Amino acid sequence: MFTGAFWKATVERMIRTFAQAVLGVAGGDGLGIVDVDWGGALSVGGLAAVLALLTAIVTSGGTNGPGITEKVAESDTPTLPSI
Repeated sequence: MFTGAFWKATVERMIRTFAQAVLGVAGGDGLGIVDVDWGGALSVGGLAAVLALLTAIVTSGGTNGPGITEKVAESDTPTLPSI
Protein backbone atom coordinates (compact mmCIF):
# COMPACT_ATOMS: atom_id res chain seq x y z
CA MET A 1 0.00 0.00 0.00
CA PHE A 2 2.95 2.32 0.44
CA THR A 3 4.17 2.19 -3.14
CA GLY A 4 3.60 4.48 -6.07
CA ALA A 5 2.48 1.53 -8.18
CA PHE A 6 -0.28 0.72 -5.67
CA TRP A 7 -1.63 4.27 -5.76
CA LYS A 8 -1.39 4.48 -9.54
CA ALA A 9 -3.44 1.28 -9.86
CA THR A 10 -5.89 2.49 -7.21
CA VAL A 11 -6.47 5.84 -8.93
CA GLU A 12 -6.99 4.03 -12.24
CA ARG A 13 -9.56 1.77 -10.56
CA MET A 14 -11.31 4.78 -9.03
CA ILE A 15 -11.57 6.51 -12.42
CA ARG A 16 -12.96 3.37 -14.06
CA THR A 17 -15.47 2.86 -11.24
CA PHE A 18 -16.54 6.51 -11.44
CA ALA A 19 -17.10 6.26 -15.19
CA GLN A 20 -19.00 2.97 -14.88
CA ALA A 21 -21.31 4.36 -12.21
CA VAL A 22 -22.05 7.57 -14.13
CA LEU A 23 -22.70 5.63 -17.34
CA GLY A 24 -24.89 3.18 -15.44
CA VAL A 25 -27.05 6.00 -14.09
CA ALA A 26 -27.17 7.74 -17.47
CA GLY A 27 -27.97 4.53 -19.32
CA GLY A 28 -30.47 3.38 -16.71
CA ASP A 29 -32.40 6.61 -16.98
CA GLY A 30 -33.93 5.46 -20.26
CA LEU A 31 -35.18 8.96 -21.09
CA GLY A 32 -32.19 10.03 -23.11
CA ILE A 33 -28.84 11.57 -22.42
CA VAL A 34 -30.24 15.10 -22.21
CA ASP A 35 -32.77 14.24 -19.49
CA VAL A 36 -30.26 12.70 -17.06
CA ASP A 37 -29.92 14.37 -13.65
CA TRP A 38 -26.19 14.96 -14.08
CA GLY A 39 -25.74 16.24 -10.53
CA GLY A 40 -27.14 12.99 -9.19
CA ALA A 41 -25.16 10.89 -11.68
CA LEU A 42 -21.89 12.60 -10.72
CA SER A 43 -22.75 12.17 -7.05
CA VAL A 44 -23.26 8.43 -7.54
CA GLY A 45 -19.98 8.26 -9.47
CA GLY A 46 -18.13 10.11 -6.71
CA LEU A 47 -19.50 7.80 -4.03
CA ALA A 48 -18.54 4.77 -6.11
CA ALA A 49 -14.99 6.13 -6.52
CA VAL A 50 -14.67 6.70 -2.76
CA LEU A 51 -15.87 3.16 -2.12
CA ALA A 52 -13.31 1.85 -4.62
CA LEU A 53 -10.59 3.74 -2.73
CA LEU A 54 -11.71 2.40 0.65
CA THR A 55 -11.95 -1.13 -0.75
CA ALA A 56 -8.41 -0.88 -2.12
CA ILE A 57 -7.05 0.30 1.23
CA VAL A 58 -8.90 -2.30 3.28
CA THR A 59 -8.00 -5.21 1.02
CA SER A 60 -4.36 -4.21 0.52
CA GLY A 61 -3.00 -6.14 3.49
CA GLY A 62 -0.29 -8.52 2.34
CA THR A 63 -0.50 -7.76 -1.38
CA ASN A 64 1.07 -5.25 -3.72
CA GLY A 65 -2.14 -4.46 -5.55
CA PRO A 66 -5.31 -2.63 -4.69
CA GLY A 67 -7.26 -5.89 -4.49
CA ILE A 68 -7.02 -9.03 -2.38
CA THR A 69 -5.33 -11.17 -5.04
CA GLU A 70 -3.87 -8.51 -7.33
CA LYS A 71 -0.26 -7.75 -7.94
CA VAL A 72 0.61 -4.36 -9.38
CA ALA A 73 2.49 -4.69 -12.64
CA GLU A 74 5.94 -3.27 -12.32
CA SER A 75 7.44 -1.35 -15.18
CA ASP A 76 9.62 -3.59 -17.32
CA THR A 77 11.09 -0.64 -19.18
CA PRO A 78 14.86 -1.01 -19.19
CA THR A 79 16.81 1.80 -17.61
CA LEU A 80 20.00 3.26 -18.93
CA PRO A 81 23.15 2.29 -17.08
CA SER A 82 24.80 4.94 -14.93
CA ILE A 83 27.91 6.52 -16.37
